[in-house]
This record gives sequence, structure tokens and C-alpha cells, in this order.
Amino acid sequence: MKKYDLIVVGGGILGTFHAYHALKNGLSVVLIEKDPQPQGATIRNFGQVVPSGMNAKWQRIGRRSLEIYKELQSITDISVRQNGSIYLASDDEEMSLINELADINAQNDYPSQLKTSADCLARYPGLKPSYVKGGLFFPEEVTVEPRLAVHQVRTYLIEQFHLDYCAGQLVKEIEENSNGCQVTTANGKSYHSAKVIVCTGSDYQNIYPELYANSDLEVTKLQMMLTAPQKGQKLPGSILTGLSIRRYESFTECPSYTPIKSKEPEGALSKKWGIHILFKQALDGSVILGDSHSYADVSHSAELGFDIDQQINRYMISLAKDIFDLSTWEIAQTWYGIYSQCKTKDIFETTIGDSIHIITGIGGKGMTGSPGYAEQSLKRIFELI
Repeated sequence: MKKYDLIVVGGGILGTFHAYHALKNGLSVVLIEKDPQPQGATIRNFGQVVPSGMNAKWQRIGRRSLEIYKELQSITDISVRQNGSIYLASDDEEMSLINELADINAQNDYPSQLKTSADCLARYPGLKPSYVKGGLFFPEEVTVEPRLAVHQVRTYLIEQFHLDYCAGQLVKEIEENSNGCQVTTANGKSYHSAKVIVCTGSDYQNIYPELYANSDLEVTKLQMMLTAPQKGQKLPGSILTGLSIRRYESFTECPSYTPIKSKEPEGALSKKWGIHILFKQALDGSVILGDSHSYADVSHSAELGFDIDQQINRYMISLAKDIFDLSTWEIAQTWYGIYSQCKTKDIFETTIGDSIHIITGIGGKGMTGSPGYAEQSLKRIFELI
């Protein structure tokens, strides 16, 4: 029976890039995914790779991710497009924050460019002059197509590095013994390896449910929408707005952040529903917009429900219409995503025995942080540093 160097459980972006770095280091890998194709947060997001929104620690990790994404794109098409990211400020407070972040970026040697209102209006057709006072542009940042990227990375690994991919197999048990690790699936198949890395996102019911229930993990439900394709309207890169400036971690490091946040009205619907407005155009011209955030502890995650709250969607559309005139506001699709995060830490990591490593709870940092973080994690687990 074949014994692998590594079994990765979970075929989302975090698990896939652990497999990627293991294979690049000459290790044999099997990637086990419970669904025929990944169905979780990896494909239900904007596809924005934005280290600019992260704190100093994760910005370094995200910048490494940018290098990895671009390196991969130079070899095979994984849908990476380098059109930069813009944060659009709508008032004087947000202008203060983007100016302060530009100074921080200069100290950290991360390229960013302050843009005037006229600059922003020229680059983004349909942007309303009444909304934008200026912007902060990050030229190095990229987008990917979330419903394509992870599949294209995995295909590349199968074809070029002989990754073994086992889809539609739900892992029910992981055991460590004197010969290494054994992973058993619900259909009775067994896999053997020296080490196991578990990256199962917000699936807390099938393996280690008690461990997760007693952790500080929580789940987040986000609502997003996709417009019909825009006719003749091109919106390059990632477009983040004033509510993003008031929300993202990078801005918490600005001197003015705390006093500005203290003046925000507590009863605002954007705060109640955790809304900030993002735009990202897909390859077919449609625009992903959103999103909202609702939270629940792991043990109460079912209380978030499976419904789409149309009141929240209508409110997000009304906010978006204050920012852009799109050629069409026809909504072609609506959906929600679920991701997991920690309340007190930036990621959940624990080791069972010597060889079973659980890594989840990366939160909204998944698409941006996973390639770079998995590289560090894999080197640490296999003592390659």
C-alpha cells in the first residue's frame, strides 16, 4: 500500500497551496476533498488579492502570495490579472486615513499611489463625482476568478507534479500510529502518510467536532451578488470603497483610525449588518458586489441559516448605486459564503500527536494569504527552514 509524505484534507485554497509547496519540495502528496469540487469560501468570494487591507504581519505574507500567484500565472493560466486595487475615499475622514496609510506603506516599502478625484473618475467609468474625493492605488495587486483559480492550480499540480487528487471522499477518521498516519473516508478507503494537514474550512462536524466546539473559532456568513455583464463598461482590478477604509485591518494602524471610528453612529445599518461595498469585474463583464457579515460561534453556526436576506441585498445595492452608475443593475445571481475565523487569534493551528496538523480559521484572508502562509507552514511542519 502506497505511503505518501503528506495527506492534505480539504481542497480549498489553503489546502491546495499546502499541497503545492509540498510538491515543489519534492514530497509525495494526496489531496482529499469531500465534495466533487470545492464548494466553500474559496469559490464564494470576490477573488481580490489585496495585501493592502491587512495588518503588517499579514501584509508581508500577502505580498509573498502575490509573488507566488504571479509566478504560477507565468507558467500556466490560473486567471491572475494585475490591474491593481483602489480604495475610494468619500469624505475628509477617509481621505485622512488613505494619506496616513500611504505614509505607512512608504515606510514598509509597499508601493501605493495617492490619486485625485479626477484620476479616479478617469480610470473607473461610471464612478460618481459626488462620491469620490480621492483614492489610494496599489499597482502590484491582482485579481483571480474564484470559480476558476483553485481548479486551475490543482490541474497544474496533477499534470506537472503528479498530485493524487481524491474528490468526493469525506474523511471521517485520522489516526496516528507507529507507522505514521492513517486517514479513513466515509466510503471505507484508507490512505497512509508520514504527516497530515487538515484544512477543512468551516466544516466542523465531520472530524474533531469537540476540538472545534471548545475553541475560539466562529463562522461568518457573507452575502454577495453578481450583476449581468456590463455593456462597454470596464472596471479594472479591485475596487474598495469608504466603508472598506473604515473596516480593513491595515487602516487600524493609522493614527486617525480610533478617533474616526469613535464618531460613527452605532445604529447605522452598515454596522449592524457588517457591510462594506466592494466591486470586482469578472472576465465576462459581470460585476461581483457586496458584502455583508453575520457571525456565530461554531456550536451555533446553524443559526445563521441558509436564506438570503433580501433586505440586506437591497441596502447594499442602494449603497453601490451611490458610488457607481453601472450600465445595468440586473442581478444575475445571489449567494452567501461561509468562512471561519478566530476571535482572539489570526488563524487556528493545533497539532494532534506529532504528525496531524490542523490549520483553519484564516478568515477573510484566504485568497490573499493562503499561498504565502502555506509556504511558511509547510516548511515548519517538515522542518525545511
